[in-house]
Amino acid sequence: MANSTPRSTRHHEEALYKIEVQGHLDPSWSTWLDDLTIEPLANGGTLLTGTVRDQAALHGLLHKIRDLGLLLLSLERLSRKESGE
Repeated sequence: MANSTPRSTRHHEEALYKIEVQGHLDPSWSTWLDDLTIEPLANGGTLLTGTVRDQAALHGLLHKIRDLGLLLLSLERLSRKESGE
């Protein structure tokens, strides 16, 4: 019997993300964090911005953030309009 639930392929698409973490992260971590842009914020946090190839890569990135002991404050997938595409 066929599954009637539509299967989405969005989780296989590259997307632009903004991730905010608590604490300042040195820009030298950019390479380890899949070349995301690291921007210190005035509120004491850090904004990580960049393209993530798919959901599996996003989960790997979140594991790295956890492994650094950083508190995740927000995660936002930007629309094509917001990302300038």
